[in-house]
Amino acid sequence: MEMLQLGSRAHHSGDDETEREYDRLRDLARQEAAKRSSCFDRSRAAYESGDGALAKQLSEEGKRHAAKMEQYNRQARDFIFRANNSVDRVPADTIDLHGLYVEEAEDILEERIKAARQRGESHLHVIVGRGNHSTGHVQKIKPRVEQVCRELGLHYATEENDGRIYVDLRGGQVHGMPPPPPSYGGYPGQQHGGQQHGGQHHGGHGGQPQHHEGHGHQQQQQVAEVLRGYHRLLRRHMLALPSDPNS
Repeated sequence: MEMLQLGSRAHHSGDDETEREYDRLRDLARQEAAKRSSCFDRSRAAYESGDGALAKQLSEEGKRHAAKMEQYNRQARDFIFRANNSVDRVPADTIDLHGLYVEEAEDILEERIKAARQRGESHLHVIVGRGNHSTGHVQKIKPRVEQVCRELGLHYATEENDGRIYVDLRGGQVHGMPPPPPSYGGYPGQQHGGQQHGGQHHGGHGGQPQHHEGHGHQQQQQVAEVLRGYHRLLRRHMLALPSDPNS
């Protein structure tokens, strides 16, 4: 997994308690990753020296650390995704990818697009970050989001805020995007006449999010649905991995 983040702050509102818990989980994952690598390195050395029993033991220990690493990264990913996409932070037509590693963001976005298209939704606003805190101020998730859109045959546009991408989910040749939502959970409404990519764009003027129980329940369902889909995809990926050569 390409372990690159959007920037120094995982939680978009900068809540310190949320940030500390996220950092704690990612730190635990990094510690397990270091232990995994150490075990596998020592396992290879033992195998090369002819100690097959020790090589096997260290290999199994490395696999246990790898499983713990995945567990902590899943917890961190789910925790920050729920925090950044809670009903009081983003409208129903928006997904915030802050705090996710690049490959996590890619897979979660694919699941969200799949679910949104099945529901007949017309568009999706994707918060990718501006890369202000990354090395060289390079946007790392934005190019991957654009790649996903191209692979799925979807048109997209960078919004006036270049940390956001508008994705058309239906196609068509409509010259514009839906009007921005009003100030919503820390995300003020913005103009959307950004640079266009990938052809024409479908405006899809879905109504603005309404502040009532129905919207909140729908948003919670969307977050849970996306995470369930990602978990299924991750399980398939893990089952397809080859066995360790030392086993």
